Amino acid sequence: MERNHRRDAPPPRGAPAAPSPHGTAPGLAVTVTHFRPSPGIPPQAAVPQGQPIALSSRRHHIDDVHTDPQALLLEAVAFAAEKHRHQRRKDADASPYINHPIALANLLKREGVDDVAVLCAALLHDTIEDTNTTADELRVLFGEIITSVVLEVTDDKDLDRAQRKRLQVEHAHAVSERAKLVKLADKICNVYDMVAAPPATWTIERKREYLRWSKNVVDRLRGAHPGLEAIFDDVYAKGVRALGEP
Repeated sequence: MERNHRRDAPPPRGAPAAPSPHGTAPGLAVTVTHFRPSPGIPPQAAVPQGQPIALSSRRHHIDDVHTDPQALLLEAVAFAAEKHRHQRRKDADASPYINHPIALANLLKREGVDDVAVLCAALLHDTIEDTNTTADELRVLFGEIITSVVLEVTDDKDLDRAQRKRLQVEHAHAVSERAKLVKLADKICNVYDMVAAPPATWTIERKREYLRWSKNVVDRLRGAHPGLEAIFDDVYAKGVRALGEP
């Protein structure tokens, strides 16, 4: 993902310890030392030792036959909230970053996407790219299906920004149908925010360039979901009216 909307906000010195990120009651925090990773994944590669995990995440990933979709979605929300807890959007209000992945999942659900793998991938789509999350960590907690979608929408941060943007355009048509839905939702939300809550320091030209690039990506995703594509076209047109032709 093009990630120009994030900034880290470390907690102030002397701040009290945060409550358990997954809402567990005092004394019920679970750490990796109590968690058995999936077969074939070395424990040391799965989740950093001492990191808290949700109590119910042990057997709730979608690769299981009897997965509870609601429990899995709640696990994904809790995990993303924990991973993005010190990050903020770059709008003038410095909105909590977690608002963004939640907006993606909400949009997808409202537009009739019920595939829990897509919804969870939307919630988790920036965790590998923008936090210390590893692919093995996601595999342990959410399974291979969701992890593979997250990886498809994750940019290689070892490349410079121009290369990452070029590769998103070039590869858009070849990603899975699930990844296309996540990408469409991401572009819709980011283009909407480019007008409603833009990065405070971006110039008008940079905002226009983002609109232009987003449309180039979406044009190579067309056919995946006409309803989402129509929403993108609408928010893009409003962006052009507000910011000028890219």
